[in-house]
Amino acid sequence: MTAPASSARKLLVLGALYAAQGLPFGFFTQALPVMLRTLGTSLEQIGLASLLAAPWALKALWAPVVERRGDLRRWLLALQAAAVAGLVVAAFVDPTASLAVLAGVVLFTNLVAATQDIATDGVAVTVLGADERGWGNGLQVAGYRVGMMVGGGALLAVFDQLGWTSTLLLLAVGLVACTVPLLLSPGFGSAEVPAPPQRFAWDWLTLPGALPWIAVLVAFKVGDYAAGGMMRPWLVDRGVDLTTMAAMLGGAGFTAGLVGAMLGGALVGRFGRVPVLLVASAGQALVLAVYAVLARGEASDGAVWAAILTEHLVSGVATASLFTAMMDASRPAHGATDYTLQASIVVVASMLGAGLSGYGAAHLGYAGLFALGAGLAAVAPVLVAVPACTALVRAGVSR
Repeated sequence: MTAPASSARKLLVLGALYAAQGLPFGFFTQALPVMLRTLGTSLEQIGLASLLAAPWALKALWAPVVERRGDLRRWLLALQAAAVAGLVVAAFVDPTASLAVLAGVVLFTNLVAATQDIATDGVAVTVLGADERGWGNGLQVAGYRVGMMVGGGALLAVFDQLGWTSTLLLLAVGLVACTVPLLLSPGFGSAEVPAPPQRFAWDWLTLPGALPWIAVLVAFKVGDYAAGGMMRPWLVDRGVDLTTMAAMLGGAGFTAGLVGAMLGGALVGRFGRVPVLLVASAGQALVLAVYAVLARGEASDGAVWAAILTEHLVSGVATASLFTAMMDASRPAHGATDYTLQASIVVVASMLGAGLSGYGAAHLGYAGLFALGAGLAAVAPVLVAVPACTALVRAGVSR
């Protein structure tokens, strides 16, 4: 049996692993569409490329296999190696001449990264104590966002100078660097006792309080993404130029989100999961209501900046607190499956909200859509205030 890792070592390893997920995801969802368009790829093909992220929504289907078959540390090392290999292959594929091959590599990399997320979440549920989970989930959100920023922003910035092959090889090097903390922590993530048997793969759904908690997960995201899906088009139609938009969302907004994530991690440890969830979810609904007011009139640029910074800050707090509560709602012996099932529900709710956002804006206008999003988001704090809806979370904290 290995000696338990210190809190600092746990957070370093987990933060690096979450950054390793954000690197390829940020690259393929943010940088790749721009790069492909620059290389002359059609808009239809670029649009269809978004479907290659499907493994992130479907990963709960194979989470039980990851949890039952083999040590999670071995899974992590094997998956990181596979992701690096996939990026090296992609580096030597001509994206304009071999789109089918490139699509296969992107799908493979997303599959590997989503599966790595299963293993990482399982390790996090197991190794983090209740008093460490707030900071751990704050770092999870921050690490993932940093990875996305580097993969979707920094690598795009160097693409013109380095070209396709060198950019992809740099991405592979980034993944190797994110694996180093795990390699330098022998035994980290290795199972010490076998998991007890389950009645069926997703029997978390039958736990007392699971279904009310699922209602909270859906309410927490569907309204937020219904409004957020049209945020950029609204800014474009307001006449905001791309440089200013990048500063708003990618610079100031990204920084506010990072601060919010770490703040959320600290707050749940000090005040408890449920109170922070209640305030953060109410804050999300309030910010969306402010957007609805701004979209109805001639809002000043200062007011829009303030709303965006506040939204990102509140979103960071909300996400870190939600992920901490999801970890508490997971059984340590089945953390990979339980947490991944909850995460998949969150992704599906987010996709549902984002998918309906365009229709909402077209029929209700931006102000109507943001008001609808605020109304849907306001359901979350109401549910959180009902003790039965958070019973599973509170039971998990006391385990």
